[in-house]
Amino acid sequence: MAIVRVNELKKLSKAELDSKEAELKKELMKLNSQKATGNLASPGKIRAIKKAIAKIKTIKSSISHA
Repeated sequence: MAIVRVNELKKLSKAELDSKEAELKKELMKLNSQKATGNLASPGKIRAIKKAIAKIKTIKSSISHA
């Protein structure tokens, strides 16, 4: 998973942001299950995905309030 940049996210439409958020949530759920079973290769990915989801939610919020 590449680093999610705010500039790139601002260029996306609301539908694209929704799909990106859903994709990241699926990946986060998969990583959390790996963490629970002890098979997680890189724990830093969980933090990066959580941050990416937060960035998307922030941008969606700013779009709806603008």
